[in-house]
Amino acid sequence: MTHPTMDRNRKWMPGFGAVLLMLFSHMTSALEVPLDLPQPPTITLQSPKDYIFDPRENIVIHCEAKGKPNPSFSWTRNGTHFDVEKDSKVLMKPGSGTLVIDISGEKAEAYEGTYQCTAHNEHGTAVSNNIVIRQSRSPLWSKERNEAITVQMGVSLVLQCRPPAGLPPPVIFWMDNNFQRLLLDERVSQALNGDLYFSNVLPEDTRSDYICYARFPHTQTIQQKQPISVTVLDNSPVGERRPGFMLPLGPTSTKMVLRGETLELECIAEGLPTPEISWQKDGGELPSSRMSFHNFKKMLKISDVNEADAGDYRCAAKNNLGIAHHIIKVTVKAAPFWVSAPRNLILAPNETGILTCRVNGDPKPKIRWFVNGVPIENAPEDPSRKVEDDTVILNNVQSGSSAVYQCNASNEFGYLMANAFVNVLAEPPRVLTPPNQVYQVITNNPALLHCSSFGSPIPTITWFKDSQTSIKNGDPYVIHENGTLEIHVAQPLNSGKYTCIATNNLGIKENHVFLEVKEPTRILKQPEYKVVQRGMSAMFECKVKHDPSLIPTMTWLKDSGELPDDERFEVDADSLTIKDVTKEDEGTYTCIMNTTLDQDSASAMLTVVEKPDPPTDLELTDQTERSVQLSWIPGDEHNSPTQKFLIQYEDLLHQPGVWINLTEVGGTSTTAQLNLSPYVYYSFRVLALNRVGYSNPSQPSRQYRTNPAAPDENPSDVQGVGTEPGNLVISWTPLTGFQSNGPGLEYIVQWRQKDMDEDWSSKNVANVSQFVVSGTPTFVPYEIKVQALNDYGSGPEPEVVIGYSGEDLPLAAPDSVQVMVHNSTLAEVHWQPVSSPSLRGKLQGYKVYYRRERGLHETEEETDQQEQVLMFSGNRSEGRLPGLQPYSLYNLFIRVLNNKGEGPPSPSQTFETPEGVPGPPSFLNVINPSLDSLTLEWGPPMKSNGRLAGYTLKYQPVNNTNELGPVKVMTFLANETTITLGNLNSSMLYKFYLSAKTNKGSGPMITEEAFTIMDTTRTQPTVETGKGPTEPPHPTSPITQSLHPTFHKAPPVGPAFGTVNTSVSEDGAVISWEYFGHHKNVYVEYIVENSKEDWKKELVNGSQSHTIKGLKPGTSYRVRLVARDPTDPTIHSTNEVLVTVPAVPSRQVDIATQGWFIGLMCAIALLILVLLIVCFIKRNKGGKYPVKEKEDAHQDPEIQPMKEDDGTFGEYSDTEDHKPLKGSRTPSNGTVRRDESDDSLVDYGEGGDGQFNEDGSFIGQYSGKKEKDTHEGNESSEAPSPVNAMNSFV
Repeated sequence: MTHPTMDRNRKWMPGFGAVLLMLFSHMTSALEVPLDLPQPPTITLQSPKDYIFDPRENIVIHCEAKGKPNPSFSWTRNGTHFDVEKDSKVLMKPGSGTLVIDISGEKAEAYEGTYQCTAHNEHGTAVSNNIVIRQSRSPLWSKERNEAITVQMGVSLVLQCRPPAGLPPPVIFWMDNNFQRLLLDERVSQALNGDLYFSNVLPEDTRSDYICYARFPHTQTIQQKQPISVTVLDNSPVGERRPGFMLPLGPTSTKMVLRGETLELECIAEGLPTPEISWQKDGGELPSSRMSFHNFKKMLKISDVNEADAGDYRCAAKNNLGIAHHIIKVTVKAAPFWVSAPRNLILAPNETGILTCRVNGDPKPKIRWFVNGVPIENAPEDPSRKVEDDTVILNNVQSGSSAVYQCNASNEFGYLMANAFVNVLAEPPRVLTPPNQVYQVITNNPALLHCSSFGSPIPTITWFKDSQTSIKNGDPYVIHENGTLEIHVAQPLNSGKYTCIATNNLGIKENHVFLEVKEPTRILKQPEYKVVQRGMSAMFECKVKHDPSLIPTMTWLKDSGELPDDERFEVDADSLTIKDVTKEDEGTYTCIMNTTLDQDSASAMLTVVEKPDPPTDLELTDQTERSVQLSWIPGDEHNSPTQKFLIQYEDLLHQPGVWINLTEVGGTSTTAQLNLSPYVYYSFRVLALNRVGYSNPSQPSRQYRTNPAAPDENPSDVQGVGTEPGNLVISWTPLTGFQSNGPGLEYIVQWRQKDMDEDWSSKNVANVSQFVVSGTPTFVPYEIKVQALNDYGSGPEPEVVIGYSGEDLPLAAPDSVQVMVHNSTLAEVHWQPVSSPSLRGKLQGYKVYYRRERGLHETEEETDQQEQVLMFSGNRSEGRLPGLQPYSLYNLFIRVLNNKGEGPPSPSQTFETPEGVPGPPSFLNVINPSLDSLTLEWGPPMKSNGRLAGYTLKYQPVNNTNELGPVKVMTFLANETTITLGNLNSSMLYKFYLSAKTNKGSGPMITEEAFTIMDTTRTQPTVETGKGPTEPPHPTSPITQSLHPTFHKAPPVGPAFGTVNTSVSEDGAVISWEYFGHHKNVYVEYIVENSKEDWKKELVNGSQSHTIKGLKPGTSYRVRLVARDPTDPTIHSTNEVLVTVPAVPSRQVDIATQGWFIGLMCAIALLILVLLIVCFIKRNKGGKYPVKEKEDAHQDPEIQPMKEDDGTFGEYSDTEDHKPLKGSRTPSNGTVRRDESDDSLVDYGEGGDGQFNEDGSFIGQYSGKKEKDTHEGNESSEAPSPVNAMNSFV
């Protein structure tokens, strides 16, 4: 039934160790008989073989046993029966054999002896070990007088202790009168026998209170020896010598040790200098795992000795004069020890069993067998029993032959004794493991499912999983002898119900257990190493995954201990935060996640950094006139390496209290060679820098003064500039006191005129920053030098600097001024530069003064024109005058400029600018609207820019869908400023374009639009609701805006709005309308139905369709359109429309995004393009047309024609005036003449004239004009519609 040793590493929590130990003890222990069944006695508790008692306490000798029926107990003492009842001092505890002996008032020695306990019932007798009872003793030290010891310095010395023999032996130590332990070291040693050894004595060993103490453990008493006095003399010291051994003596010694005990070897040597001890084993190696050194390597300990530890151990004592060796021969003996102890046998009638008692020892133990405490040879004969040395064989046992067998193995070093019963029973199986037990285990760990059973004969155990699958021995299952089922590496699929069945010839019994394999606890995000600045916060994360059925517990440790009790430490579900970190918070932080089955942990270090401590102990060495070496001791870096040291100095002579950076050195340096300047009272300090920042400054060094010397440098920034005519101001930046190098600082100022053979003029000045030289010529160059000087000499030779004396106003004006006019707004002026002598200073440039005198068509000079100035820097001889007004007379003159000012003006020059195009007319008004006519009046341009030649008026109708009608063109003379247009359509919006022109061409247009009066037969506009969304019109904006601030529109006539349509799309409510007004501001206003809130409005200028977004689904809104004009108090509004937004808007398919529709449109466009090309080719085959036919076919070459029979319109675009209208052509700047029929031809180009034949036919290549027109039309913001494109070729 022995279970093989299982050597497998497992990770268990501390609480699981006891569980596992219990399981293994159950698996490996002898078969247990349930206590409700008959069985011989079994000793369960007994005292140790050697029992030393304290005479102050009762003697308690333990003897406990179990059996069925309950056993009775008896004792023997020293081999004879011990009658417990006759001794009133002896009490046997009820239900056990334990003796309690009251020795108070008695002599304890009377109860010393060898005791043995016997437990007996009707099935057999068990006996205990022989228990030797001895009284502990702590005898007094024998009276003796210690002689004082006097020795010379350097000799060896032994102070003997010789403590009294106690039981058990006492613990020895040496102290002085003050109960202070004597210091032991390489030189002074205490041996195992308690003696004190000095390898060599020193004067400090002199004392009169060397006292040896003996502490007796059982009585806790301490005895002391008489003090020993030692005096060390140094009048004749002993010299150095080779080592020699004081203990053990001689070259060799022997040592015997028992197997399993601890081997203690010691070597104490004398010599001078004190020897060093080393150990080795001859022919082998010291067992490093069981070996340790003590007493400064003078003692070698080997624990748990075995036979392999026998041999020769060599200790060596070595100093600089030689080496000594001592060999200790170690032999290992062994008291008897078990190889296989006898185990209880449960046998059924007629079965056979074997008891074995296998022991070993040195010398070999002798084995004796006993039956029920009687030597087996003296026991009644049993024919079924056979004894063969260490084995007892029992054949064909019968009921009633139960007994207890004892095996005794002994040699000279001890004995072993074991009880093993033979119980003859006939018993059906029973399962001892509790039913329905649940075992939980972590994935990949072993699982042990128990099936502890009993029966006689011994039951056979079989296992089933989920009541179906039979489990056999083999991977992954192992069925142990005691019935336990082991799964080596449990997996989730091993979870389930397990059934064990115990079977013998008397019956069958089953038991169910359950296995749950859990997911392991794992730390997914481990805490990371943190480097945190002191005062900041540190956070460690510890995110864990665990089996959801297990309850986790998170624990944080600091340096393997509990977290400090500090509110700065905040523990959350998966993190630890440390606020306001201090230096004491450094350490290793560990998060441990525990469940009831397993745990996982992870650690990270926290390093706290802060700025370094300031350096200390500044010292100046290697002092010279111009250098010194500074050294220091760095301060604490606080876990952040020093990057550099900054050395600063204070000049106590010139700038006391001001610290200036001198130099830097690397963070590993502790010295710096400093370069110094003369005449400075230096004091130095050092700052350290790490990643956190600079340390506080160190304490200043002592003062170091340098001697004065001549200046090393001269003043900087030397300049020579005249401030007035006839002077030269020489200036410079003075030297600082630090730069002066000595007292008495002055400057030698020298100057002379450049390129003149003159000597240097010189002047010594005090410590100032400038010197003025008077009486100099005007603006001539000078050579200048400034040199520093003090009481100890002058500075280096200064550099020569060029300066100029003072300037004066220029004497001459630019000559030969000419003006070249490039166009109506740009002229270019040329001049002859002023000569250098006349300039009398540094040339800054030329200023051109010009002024518009008047326009050329005006007779009198304008007085309010402001003079304009252009500056041309540098040595220029020409310049351009931009931004001139056309057709004007200008006056111009030029001045030269230096630093002093401007010279005299040049003679005035006049020039004229040619004509240009005029500005826009000053206003355009529409008055007197009627059903079929409108009257226009306008004003001349504010700037005609030439002789006004006339005006050009263009107008066209605009229908309700913003499509443009044909353009008509009219021209007027310069004195015409009004016109009445007849034959207009009623209730129609017209757009007008008016421009003025000179001989240079037409200027920018001014626009206006107006309605004719509505026909009375026209019905009022209606509002239609519920229709689908109409095609939103193209956005429009004004082609041109009026440029005159006093422009007034004619008041509107008729309604401003026509039909209003509404629909709902995915984006919101779509509102579309017809608009006939001219109001500047048009709004869509809406409000929730039955709401009292203010109307919300959205500006929709230039549009006739608008989508209201952001409406609430399932809500009805009232909507209206409103037109307002700041100049018109009348407000135009439509009737209100009710729009309901559905709760779930329907998703309609946009046909324009469907593939078949796009393909169809492409095919139609391609067909139209082919037709256009064919028509274009046919159209251009001819060349000559009568003028009348031409005019009938094309009423204006600048516009796309409109069929008279169907009245087709082009599209109206309200974009910028300068952009082409959609469906029309961009008007040219050519002139158009009026004739009686109001029909006209426009020359298309840059003012070129059309060519006519003899018969008056128009010869211009019309196809070429068409290509140009088509190109320009494509540049508009909206492409022409296919219908209009076709109409242009009809």
